[in-house]
Amino acid sequence: MDARELAVSAEYLVAVETGDDWREAIEHAADAEGVTSAWFTGTGTVSDADVWHYDPSAEEHRAVRFDEPLSVAACMGHVTIEDGDPAARPYAVLTRPSGQAVGGYLNAATAVDGSVYLRCFEDSNTEATTDS
Repeated sequence: MDARELAVSAEYLVAVETGDDWREAIEHAADAEGVTSAWFTGTGTVSDADVWHYDPSAEEHRAVRFDEPLSVAACMGHVTIEDGDPAARPYAVLTRPSGQAVGGYLNAATAVDGSVYLRCFEDSNTEATTDS
């Protein structure tokens, strides 16, 4: 197990605006504020979505495209630094007007509107605690 203590350094409410890519809006906000580690949750509406699922037997992600309006009933994930830039990993439950839900890793989605609560952290320990 890898565990480390984190201290909350800042909290932001990010407005995801019409036409924004959902994941990129989170990454842009993190970049603008110098965020290197964060957890987020959000809700809203998108007009389309690319949802990925990992296939462990093939060791690859498989994409499913939804070209329809969907409510973001729940979105959660984390932000880390990858190749020097913030990288958001959003996982979402999306609902259709019928109430049917779909979900997975939200690789891309065009926002109609939304809001994301971003809680940022600083490492208070430089070493991780390992328990075997």
